[in-house]
Amino acid sequence: MKAFVLGILLFSLSAWSQANVSKELTFDEFLGYVKKYHPLVKSANLQISSAQANLMMARGGFDPKIEVDYEHKQFKNNNYYSLLNSSFKIPTWYGIEIKAGFDNNDGIYLNPENTVPNQGLTSLGISVPLGQGLLINQRMADLRRAKVQVQLSQAERNLTAVALLQEASKAYFNWKRNFSEVQLYQKYLTNAQERFKGIAKLIEQGDKPAIDSVEAGIIVRNRMLSLEESKLKLTKTKLEFSNFLWLENNIPLELQDDIIPEENLIATIKETLRINDLMMANQTLEKHPKINALQSKIEMLGIELKLKKNMLLPKINLGYSYLSEPSYIDNYRFQDYKVGVNFSFPLFLRKERGSLQLTKYKLQDIQFNLDLERLQLSNKIKGQQTEIQSLEKQRELIVRLAKDNETMLASEDRLFSFGESSLFLINTRENNLVSAQLAQLQIENRFFESNAALYSIMGNP
Repeated sequence: MKAFVLGILLFSLSAWSQANVSKELTFDEFLGYVKKYHPLVKSANLQISSAQANLMMARGGFDPKIEVDYEHKQFKNNNYYSLLNSSFKIPTWYGIEIKAGFDNNDGIYLNPENTVPNQGLTSLGISVPLGQGLLINQRMADLRRAKVQVQLSQAERNLTAVALLQEASKAYFNWKRNFSEVQLYQKYLTNAQERFKGIAKLIEQGDKPAIDSVEAGIIVRNRMLSLEESKLKLTKTKLEFSNFLWLENNIPLELQDDIIPEENLIATIKETLRINDLMMANQTLEKHPKINALQSKIEMLGIELKLKKNMLLPKINLGYSYLSEPSYIDNYRFQDYKVGVNFSFPLFLRKERGSLQLTKYKLQDIQFNLDLERLQLSNKIKGQQTEIQSLEKQRELIVRLAKDNETMLASEDRLFSFGESSLFLINTRENNLVSAQLAQLQIENRFFESNAALYSIMGNP
């Protein structure tokens, strides 16, 4: 049923004529399924969603906050105390905090410092860190890191998607090669069977010795053995290939027997993978996901480094609040205020200096990796470009070699029909042709995989 669903889906999406639609699964269509429905791609997309959720959490550090603290004690009909402390705080970017408050306290046993007017006491103030936390603090660093983490997740998602697409491409290429091998062995098995029938008739007529039927039968059985082995390989590669076929709601698909791979993949693979421009001599690596990922890590460590340096400063927090009764809020009395200063500073700073040094080492290590990755990627691209060019030349040679062997077989077959050749020579010529055509399939498969490898190295899904 699942295979039937895939056949119907291919029928609706393909651009070929109705006679060919239900038969061919093109490489481009296959990659489209993998990109859209494969669970690993969806899992990679969750990394970005998680990073965006972390960004939301980091932004929460700047959310305004309402605080209310109320305590009341009643004992033996006496109101010991009733304390109401409420505040509204607004954190700002540079560590400065704005605070508005309202206090209303009463009771016979009220602490004198909590004594306020009958209508309560309002306050409007500001808290400013003059040392640690002014230019950068923990919530600023968390927000900056969360923003960079989104970029890092996008780069890692691209790397995951590219690696998956390369593995999926290999499975498609193996399926195509084994499918072509089965067709090849089927063709030559048919030829061997027809030749065996012809030899049998010639033996009956007395034109050939009986031993020729034994040799013709050996050829048939060898072809049957090769075909059976090739069918087994095709079955296994189809199962491996089916691992990459999915639909919505994580529904796996099985490959239908009458679905065939793209016949003219040689002509379309570069356009499908969009690597025509990648064959140019010089390629920029600044947008490569590996480079972007390392640069994001460097940026995150740079933020951490600034925070660690800021930790070397003393903690000096200055607070000022303007005080007023609610009924006199329009009558400014700046002589009514509350001021506070907090100061702390470790004498040796060993913890802070050690943490700063570790961050510097991490930053240097990532920078070394970035320089190395740039060089390795550049050399891999050049090597892959050279390999593709070499395989194109090898394919041209092997195609010519296969045609020459085909010509030799046709010539030998004609001589055999005139009685001027032998079954042994025909078999030899045919074996050479089969070997050349198998070598052609192998070189084509290497060519496909080499193009997919270049696509993977460039890391652009």
